[in-house]
Amino acid sequence: MNEIRNTTSVLAQLADAPWRKSTRSQTSNCVEVAPLRTGPAAVALRDSKDQGGPVLLFNRAGWLGFITGAKDGQFDLN
Repeated sequence: MNEIRNTTSVLAQLADAPWRKSTRSQTSNCVEVAPLRTGPAAVALRDSKDQGGPVLLFNRAGWLGFITGAKDGQFDLN
């Protein structure tokens, strides 16, 4: 994942971001995703149980790579 700068703009967008959770999420293992309007970060990802906690920011290429890796089982624990 590339470093994303311009944190003032990103923080302002996170405050108003339209966070959404997958309908397939279980009650205790959920993440939320939010598209960002402008700037170097295109997508934000956070733990739904810790909404004030850390947020992963992805540029478009990084997000597409993450999704592809998840679908291909790259992050499976077994």
